[in-house]
Amino acid sequence: MNKKLYKSRVNQMLSGVCGGIGEYFNTDPTLIRLLWVLITIMSLGFGGLIAYIICAIIIPENPNYNNPYNNNENQ
Repeated sequence: MNKKLYKSRVNQMLSGVCGGIGEYFNTDPTLIRLLWVLITIMSLGFGGLIAYIICAIIIPENPNYNNPYNNNENQ
């Protein structure tokens, strides 16, 4: 099995990083968000915030996602 880590387009709050990690590990994204907040608080804001920004830049969005709200059909 060849799993790849993508930012989530479904479970996203800011940029979809925690949602994507939750989808990759098949767990609830809320738990990932809570852990991320704890890491951020324990590192006085710098470690978690910088890690999130780096992840938001590096992790690509899922190219296979079909937006159910997109009504533009190719004719």
